[in-house]
Amino acid sequence: MGPQTPLRIALKKFRSILGTTVVFSFFINLLMFIGPLYMLQVYDRVLASRNETTLLMLTVIACALLAIYGILEFVRSRLLVRAGIQFDEVLAQPLFHRVLKGTLQTPGSNTAFALGDIDKLREFLTGNGLLAILDAPWVPIFLAVCFVFHPLLGFVATTGAVLIFILALANEFSTSKTLREAGMASQTASHFASTTLQNAEVIKALGMESALREKWQDKHRDVLSLQAKASDRAGVVMSMSKFVRMALQVFILGAGAYLVLQNEVSPGIMIAASIMMGRALAPVEQAVAHWKQVVAARSAYSRLDSLFDKVKADPERTDLPAPTGDVNVEGLVSVIPGTRNTVLNGVTFALAPGEVLAVIGPSGAGKSSLVRHLVGVWSAINGTVRLDGAELVHWDPERLAQYIGYLPQDVELFSGTISENIARFQLDRDEDVVAAAKKAGVHEMILELSDGYDTQIGEGGRQLSGGQRQRVGLARAMFGDPKMIVLDEPNSNLDSSGEEALMGAIQSMKESGSTVIFVSHKANLLALSEKVLVLNKGRVQAFGPTQQIMQPSAKSAQIDGNTHSQKQTALASNTTGALQGSNG
Repeated sequence: MGPQTPLRIALKKFRSILGTTVVFSFFINLLMFIGPLYMLQVYDRVLASRNETTLLMLTVIACALLAIYGILEFVRSRLLVRAGIQFDEVLAQPLFHRVLKGTLQTPGSNTAFALGDIDKLREFLTGNGLLAILDAPWVPIFLAVCFVFHPLLGFVATTGAVLIFILALANEFSTSKTLREAGMASQTASHFASTTLQNAEVIKALGMESALREKWQDKHRDVLSLQAKASDRAGVVMSMSKFVRMALQVFILGAGAYLVLQNEVSPGIMIAASIMMGRALAPVEQAVAHWKQVVAARSAYSRLDSLFDKVKADPERTDLPAPTGDVNVEGLVSVIPGTRNTVLNGVTFALAPGEVLAVIGPSGAGKSSLVRHLVGVWSAINGTVRLDGAELVHWDPERLAQYIGYLPQDVELFSGTISENIARFQLDRDEDVVAAAKKAGVHEMILELSDGYDTQIGEGGRQLSGGQRQRVGLARAMFGDPKMIVLDEPNSNLDSSGEEALMGAIQSMKESGSTVIFVSHKANLLALSEKVLVLNKGRVQAFGPTQQIMQPSAKSAQIDGNTHSQKQTALASNTTGALQGSNG
């Protein structure tokens, strides 16, 4: 037996309710004998005796029992729906956590589709597909009653049930693989479309619509082809099933009429056997009709089970005391998640609380990768990142986030108000929101918007300009006075006033004792740093006090002899000149 994942725990809780549902199903199926018994009594007793009182009493009793049948059906359905909601509540939080964690571990792995799998599984557990399975054990009982009426009637009903079951198996074997491939192709096409449309402006400006449309249509055609192939096969089976079902009614009535002519059964038994066969075939027919739902639920369970097995939940951590901002990186080695490409190799440096570090280097040097490790987004394959002596992995993620501020290179805001985004969607933090906005120098800009802090910014913050998004993102990073703030190219979209606000924010963070780490080559920002870390091809080329590292002679001596030395020497010379100019 495998480990107790949240999925299996949720299903275990559902089984307890399923037991109650089985009891209801027992009485519901028992009451299904009302129709055949009523017709049997009407044909063999009422019509023979022409007794109206008997007919009335039989009708009243049948209607009363059918009312009970209806109530039991309602309660069973309601019970399953409530169980489905409970199943979802148990599974939703751990599933979302694993989807987020899985996306970080393996970008582009389509783990987000697992959020739709929980809906497919819940719909099966609360729908007619499960009810058909619960009713299936009664099929032999109904068939046995047909044999009690007469062996010939039982033989016709059993033959029909076997044929329909065989057709259901044929449908499964002929379509399951194709439907599975179609589902995977559909997820791939949907993922491609959603990620492509995120860059709608680029597509329009560069005239890429036709090329990308063709690429999407190729993927979409694959989906349609597979679905059409599966539907064609299923259509053949469904057509044969309908033929068999209608032919069985003819055969059962024909066999019954023949037996009546032979005086072996009564007319009532003929009608009752026809109804009983219909009851026997109903679960089989429902299984055929809802087979796609069964297959979809089975595939969804398989994907969810695999996700919970592969992506483990974060273990509970002891609450550590609030950090002061002491940062220590030791021998950090990292690869891009989902690949074997090394991006950081043996990175080591340390910062005291309140120090400001500038990280510089050419494109592809590993600056953004280092930033992701500093905030705990990526996991190292070797080495450690420590905050106040404790490795980041030893912190509770939710608690650690209270002490870290992060502004990524590509600022992503979320649908909601500016206030909600700055507050990281925490409730009742208005004072802290305004305080963070003022420290980031964005308070006045926000007040100029139509609804101020309550301005809806749309999906991804599309209602704001690139510079406005970056400034709101800076306020979000400073929210709650974090002890370590990491900024990746924080001025890439800023105008002169925005840069002045950024410089003031960094100075404010420095004065408040927060450790600040930023990636930038702008001289005015480098002037605010106390230390500089130079990265090249994932390795540390230089680390130390800013003025010492940025001296042209010292810089040339440290990084000479590699393909980027001339660029770095020029950068050092230009930066030093800018620093001297600003000081002079």
